[in-house]
Amino acid sequence: MTTARDLLVVVIDTRSGTSVEQGDLSLALAGAELIDLIDAGAADLDEDRVVPGPKREAEPAVEDPLLRQAASSLVRREPHEQVEDWLWRRGRDLVAAYLAELGTTGSAATRRRVRKPSLGIDPSALADSPARRHANDRWAAREPVLTALAAAAGVGARYDGDPGEDSGDRDDLTDLGDDRIVTVLAAVNEAVVELAGVRQRRAVETAAFDNVWRAV
Repeated sequence: MTTARDLLVVVIDTRSGTSVEQGDLSLALAGAELIDLIDAGAADLDEDRVVPGPKREAEPAVEDPLLRQAASSLVRREPHEQVEDWLWRRGRDLVAAYLAELGTTGSAATRRRVRKPSLGIDPSALADSPARRHANDRWAAREPVLTALAAAAGVGARYDGDPGEDSGDRDDLTDLGDDRIVTVLAAVNEAVVELAGVRQRRAVETAAFDNVWRAV
């Protein structure tokens, strides 16, 4: 299991996907992939830019098909992508890709095929498998990286910089001992906030347009 798959299982098991925005989840999945690529040595960060990792000349550092696809999409020429640019590019339609795999491969251990990219999946569609238990064990243990990614996707409270009950999770992040991971998680949060702003502006514009037509 990868962090991205763990995240998807947590979203399905926790919310059945009903209150999670696909765009937010796509960004979080892209962040999860980047964190796993860094852990595998297939990617690295040069300040806020994504660069190929030290294992780029060796045998493939990752075996998972979607994660290998992510590794192959790294920009290998300077100037390398900023982390947030990676999230937007890699995150495009990423929920659909993971849901498609969920229904067509044994790695997700589904009881029935997931036929379309919808987050409204009943948790009973997931078989009781070691992969599912692994994801839920990480979630139950409040594993910092998975918790932060889930919060960005809309499951749990996202850290907003204010002191309070959520500040402990932020302290856990600073204790990770790897500034690269903290940088990726911060970029995911920033991208999700930006996307929320875009949705809000569109909603306001649509409402204003509707009001104009009502007045005609």
